[in-house]
Amino acid sequence: MYKIKNFEPRNYQLEILNTTKNNNTLVVLPTGTGKTKIAILTAIERLNKNHSNVLIMTPTKPLSAQIQREFKSSTTIPPEQIILLTGALNPKKRQELWESCIIAVATPQTIQKDLENNRISLSSTSLLVVDECHRSRLNFANTKVANFYQQQSKSPCVLALTASPGGTKQKIDEIKENLSINAVEIRTEEDIEEFIQKKEIVWLEVNLPEELKKINHLIKTVYQDKTKDLKKIGFNKPTSIISKKDLIILQQKLRKDLSKKNPTAFYGLSLTALLIKIDYASELLETQGIKPLAEFLKKLETEETKAAKNILNTKEIQDAILLTNELLKRDVKHPKLYMLKGLIKKEIENNQKAKIIVFANYRTTIDEIVDFLNKEKSIKATKLIGQKSGLTQQEQINVIKRFEDDIYNTLVCSSIGEEGIDIKGATLAIMYDQGQSSEIRKIQRAGRVARLEAGKIISLLTKDTREIAYYWSSQRKEKTMKKVLSKMQESQTTLI
Repeated sequence: MYKIKNFEPRNYQLEILNTTKNNNTLVVLPTGTGKTKIAILTAIERLNKNHSNVLIMTPTKPLSAQIQREFKSSTTIPPEQIILLTGALNPKKRQELWESCIIAVATPQTIQKDLENNRISLSSTSLLVVDECHRSRLNFANTKVANFYQQQSKSPCVLALTASPGGTKQKIDEIKENLSINAVEIRTEEDIEEFIQKKEIVWLEVNLPEELKKINHLIKTVYQDKTKDLKKIGFNKPTSIISKKDLIILQQKLRKDLSKKNPTAFYGLSLTALLIKIDYASELLETQGIKPLAEFLKKLETEETKAAKNILNTKEIQDAILLTNELLKRDVKHPKLYMLKGLIKKEIENNQKAKIIVFANYRTTIDEIVDFLNKEKSIKATKLIGQKSGLTQQEQINVIKRFEDDIYNTLVCSSIGEEGIDIKGATLAIMYDQGQSSEIRKIQRAGRVARLEAGKIISLLTKDTREIAYYWSSQRKEKTMKKVLSKMQESQTTLI
């Protein structure tokens, strides 16, 4: 008989366990309130009931390693039988480990490949845990593995965990359907407020300098001029309200028309590609600054596409390139960088043991932030980025440990730092940029602070730019999500 150790389950965790041990359950809990402990409790129940194993899927390798450690420290399951399956392992080795393990933690992509190649079977798996299950969209690896599981397991039980299932009932229903969920357990911050640390939420605005505004005006002039050409392909929405989403939807439609040999589809695809690139250039300037824009424009000059050539052939873009290069030589920074440094410096002055997390969307910006902050004596900054951007799984784990051990006091993260990772002691989170208006990303980012003590969350916004709209849109979506969850909680919504 396996048992838990080193923690005392909270009442709400035991209440939820009564549902999860026998049902395919979606569990929605605020960040930092012990979703992994519910997975541990459920796993122990299922393992003691069935001679079986348990599979836990997480979106990132650092999170997989963290959950493996938590299972080892919180259960009497032999540590050597709590394994991490990664794509870095030889497929044959993964197969051997799977056949002898009790708990396997992995990314869904690794498991999907092994299932499709018949290297493993889920017939003896009595529990499938899908962590950060808001990623369970149609055709995502989570969903494909869940389908294999329902077909293969002799005793299937799914536990889906998230703090942010999505802003609409439709999104939540999609997760439920894709993972064969038949029960829902929701606890709001109000339900378990005694276990929630207080978070102060602040947003601060900076003004875009006139020199940057001048470049942005040149870019936007080309954008406005080119949007008029959309009428040639029958797209008649007023040019002043055309969004990036409109262009992407139009692009998808044109790709379908291309297969039907529609003669205007080729022109339309090139035009939409051009508009998306120009809009992206403007977004980089508004939200990131000169260096990321300069890199994008340089990359554009190496492209052989018709869209890239048409952009570069305009006088306004050529003028924008000249001005950008001039400001780059003068090392002109986005004003958010100076505000960021000031905020972090002040936080450290007030608390020598302060730990700050900065979230940014772009690798170029992350590098620029780290270099800029490290010029300040009191700031010891490092970056946490994904494998594709340059850090191995072990390097990612080491970075988090060095941050927790006070070797660094500032951690600048890409999206890899947003989901699930328990970074102990972080007191301040700063959102350097807003990205798209995603309520899920907003909740996930905010969840990295105030896990052990009260904390503060600051969003940096560029005045009179799309960032303001992104910020308030994510706020509205989060409120809508909470209303949807409250209604589901009241009605104890179930599917099937």
